[in-house]
Amino acid sequence: MEKEYSNGKLKIIWRPEVCIHAGNCVKLLPKVYNPKEVPWVQPKNATTEQLISQIDQCPSRALSYQMKEGENK
Repeated sequence: MEKEYSNGKLKIIWRPEVCIHAGNCVKLLPKVYNPKEVPWVQPKNATTEQLISQIDQCPSRALSYQMKEGENK
């Protein structure tokens, strides 16, 4: 079941069933991804560019994103 988190410009989509828990997200953006918090993803704690860069490095592709309509990368 997908979970979605937004910073207003970008929607982060997390698919937990695909996640291999490599930890790249937590290592690269610890202020955004904190498994000890609820919700564990806080996209407003990074720029859209930082989020895209990190999501593009997810080895399992459990994280993906969609830009809000009318927004560009």
